[in-house]
Amino acid sequence: MFAYINGKIVKKEPTGVIIDVGGIGYQIHIPLSTYSVLPALGQSAKLLIYYHVREDIQALYGFASHEEKDLFMLLINISGIGPKMAITILSGATPDQFRRRILEGDVKALTLIPGIGLKTAKRIIVELSEKMGRTDEALPDDLAPVAVATHEEVLKALTSLGYRRSEALSALRKAIQELGESAPVEKYIKTALNHM
Repeated sequence: MFAYINGKIVKKEPTGVIIDVGGIGYQIHIPLSTYSVLPALGQSAKLLIYYHVREDIQALYGFASHEEKDLFMLLINISGIGPKMAITILSGATPDQFRRRILEGDVKALTLIPGIGLKTAKRIIVELSEKMGRTDEALPDDLAPVAVATHEEVLKALTSLGYRRSEALSALRKAIQELGESAPVEKYIKTALNHM
């Protein structure tokens, strides 16, 4: 429903901000990383928004960058982690630090975040390490450097359909063998799906 909110900051705290848009004040929950880059009171700010609705609550969550919002969306898709916990987790590290902790399997660092126990930390690492893409799962050199952007787009499409990155890579290789290295994205996706 909301993609972003752009307006004047009338109140800001480390956990939330109120932004005035045309005389309406939107109360938005934010992580510490977003708070640290907000301009001063009275200045204009634009936040990417996630609109959370349950039968008993409606809340807005705001982010200064797409990277923060993407991590937030990954976190709330993990069983047992709601939006408030996801904000707390994001407040404990920058997006780069958090991604590094996941890819390195740093359980200890995650358990330092309030509310994150050993089991939850392990579950976060297991569920996110593949979705974030380990460095050893980056696009290999044998997949035509000229068309890397196209191939990454295909991989993103396949993983968004629920396939693991390793499965998507394997199917993409087969699609490239069939179609060559300069086919359109749609053709690669269609052919790769046939190999899933």
